[in-house]
Amino acid sequence: MAGDSTRQPIKRWAGKWALVTGASAGIGVALAEQLAEGGAHLVLTARRTDRLQRLASDLAATYGVRTEVFPADLVRPEAPAQIRVFTAEKGIAVELLVNNAGFGAFGYHHEISESRLQDMIYVNCAAVAQLTHIYLPEMIQRRSGDILIVASTAAFQAVPFISAYAATKAFDLIFAEGIAEEVRPFGIRVCALCPGSTNTEFQRVAEQPDRVFRYAETAEKVARTGLQGLAHGRTCVVSGGGNRAMVMAERLAPRSFVAKMAARVMRPEGGPGKPA
Repeated sequence: MAGDSTRQPIKRWAGKWALVTGASAGIGVALAEQLAEGGAHLVLTARRTDRLQRLASDLAATYGVRTEVFPADLVRPEAPAQIRVFTAEKGIAVELLVNNAGFGAFGYHHEISESRLQDMIYVNCAAVAQLTHIYLPEMIQRRSGDILIVASTAAFQAVPFISAYAATKAFDLIFAEGIAEEVRPFGIRVCALCPGSTNTEFQRVAEQPDRVFRYAETAEKVARTGLQGLAHGRTCVVSGGGNRAMVMAERLAPRSFVAKMAARVMRPEGGPGKPA
């Protein structure tokens, strides 16, 4: 509906700078588009320069906002500091930090390569904590600023066959909720966005089966839920009514039961306990 307030541009960051990691695809693109629609200027960072430049150009032309591009791979420990140097040299005060970059790995934990596990843990956890640590001091000094951390519904329970990924997202959720209380007295908002299955490149990169994404939401809906939750001062928001109900049910059930049920859904085809 045209008058539906949930579809109106989110204006909280109009005229301010937002830094979006993982901005070249999926939820990152949707977040950038909705921020630009609301009048925010954007620093876009991800690995794929061509995608970033195309997105930046399109958003600047469509919404009349300023855009900057900084290609970076958050697997590299020095990348967060390099992003900070870039924004400082541009004279950009980051009022909204969106820690969106992340990826998963599906399968038996012992069969996933050690390097892939290490990279995933670094991007999903260490880079999030590092970027937050880098940009928080200036937000505290200004007594203004916001941070959105993209976690997952996988953060609320053990999820066999994406065990390490779920653990990284549990880190993101608990980190966001803790930091939110630390910085509340300074007028800074922090929110963890917890989407369920979403129609993005995540499935292909993580090599998860199609059945897990049968009821996936759009990246646009997930992004809007996260930005609205942050703007309203929420410290955690779960996207989708079905996902919210699932999270509530999981909190009431024994943890071992939840893990067993998740294993039944996630177990690779042909693996032990699942017919080929």
